[in-house]
Amino acid sequence: MQYVFVLDQNKKPLDPCHSGRARKLLNSGKTAVFREFPFTIILKERLQEDSVVHEYRVKIDPGSKTTGVALLRDDENKVVWAAEIQHRGQNIRDALISRRDNRRGRRDRNCRYRPARFNNRSRRAGWLPPSLESRLANIETWVRRLAWSSPVTAFSMELVKFDTQLMETPEISGVQYQQGELVGYEVREYLLEKWSRKCAYCGATDVPLEIEHIIPRVRGGSNRVSNLSLACHGCNQSKNTQTAAEFGHPEIQAKAKLPLKDAAAVNATRWELWRRLSAWGISVECGTGGRTKYNRIGQNLPKEHWLDAACVGQSGENISVPNGMTPIFIKAYGHGSRQMCRVDKFGFPRTSSKAAKVVFGFQTGEIVKAIVKKGKKIGTHVGRLAVRSSGFFNIQTRTQVVQGISWKYCQSLHKPDGYSYLF
Repeated sequence: MQYVFVLDQNKKPLDPCHSGRARKLLNSGKTAVFREFPFTIILKERLQEDSVVHEYRVKIDPGSKTTGVALLRDDENKVVWAAEIQHRGQNIRDALISRRDNRRGRRDRNCRYRPARFNNRSRRAGWLPPSLESRLANIETWVRRLAWSSPVTAFSMELVKFDTQLMETPEISGVQYQQGELVGYEVREYLLEKWSRKCAYCGATDVPLEIEHIIPRVRGGSNRVSNLSLACHGCNQSKNTQTAAEFGHPEIQAKAKLPLKDAAAVNATRWELWRRLSAWGISVECGTGGRTKYNRIGQNLPKEHWLDAACVGQSGENISVPNGMTPIFIKAYGHGSRQMCRVDKFGFPRTSSKAAKVVFGFQTGEIVKAIVKKGKKIGTHVGRLAVRSSGFFNIQTRTQVVQGISWKYCQSLHKPDGYSYLF
C-alpha cells in the first residue's frame, strides 16, 4: 500500500503517512483531500514547524517507453511511494511524420506552393527532438510534484544504461568495480538489450541465455562486446569452436557491430535530465544500469520499473519495500490536439472545425465518477472522460470504455493534467 502525501495548513510538505492513518484523520475532520493523484491530504491545524520532518529521496530509472519513479525515506531506505510513467514519445514522432508528409504532399502537388523553410531554422543549445523532450517533460513534471508534496532533499537517477568505456576495453584496470562482479552485469545487460532477450541463433525466448563468442577465443576472438552474443545452452554447445558464419549464421557478425540506437537515444536524454536535476541545487546521485540490476538481483527483487528505480546507485544496495506495495501506473496523453480538423489520406480537410473544448463544465481527460441508477449502464463507473457535444460522454474505466453516460451523472475527481492513472 502506498503512503499518502501530507501538507500542513500553509501547504508545506510533511512526512507522508500510512493510508490507515490518513483515513482516520479524514474521518475525524482534521484533514481534507487536497489532490487525488497523487493522493494528498492537507491538515487544518498543523504547521511544518510543529512537526518532525525527515529527508526523502526521489529515485528515477529513465526508460524509452516507461520510466520508473520511487520515493524513499533516506534514513530508513524505505519505499513510501512508487509509480511507472508510460511515455508517448513514439506517438509524437508518428504524428510529426504524418504532418510532414501531408505538408510535403500538398506542396508537391502545387495545390498551395510554399518553399521549404527547414534550412532557415536554427536550434537552441541543448535542443532535443519533441519525442525525447516529451519524455523529459513527463519526468520533470512528476519530480516537481513529488518535491512539492514531500520534503525531498536528494535525487538518484540512472545516468547511463551501460558503461561504454568498459564495453570497448574490457581489460581496463585501475577502477575497483570493473575488476569485480559488476562487470558481468554491465556486459550482460547490454547484450540482453542488443539481442532482444532471445537466443541469437534459434530465437528461443524465456530460457536461460549464455554469453558466447561469435569468433571463439581459441580462434583469435576477443572479449570486446562486438564479438559477443547470447545463445541458449543447446546452440552454445552445438556451435562449439565454430564461428557464427561457419555455424550457418553469417548475419550475426553484422548485427553484432550495429550500434544500440535506442540505448544511445535514451542515454542522451538521461544526460539532459541530469543537467536539469542538477540545476535544482540539491544532491544528485548517479548510477549505471548494470549497478541497478546488480542491486536488484542481490536483494531477490522482481524485475519492475519502479523497483529498478528504487535500486539505482549506491543507495539502492539495501532497500526496504513494504508488503503489498504496488505502484501507480501513469500514462501520458498530452493536453489534446492543436489540429483544427482531421485530414484525409491526401492531406485535405475531411471534418469541420473542432467543437467547444468544455462541455457542461467537463473536459476530455478529467477523472470522473459516474453513478448511474437506471438504464442499461446502471452502476458506478470511474475513469478518464471523453466529452461529446451532445452531453453524453465516454468513460474509459480500468476494463472497458462505457459510452453514452449523461453529464448529469458525472462527478469530477481530478481535473485534466495530461495523464491517466491506474493502480
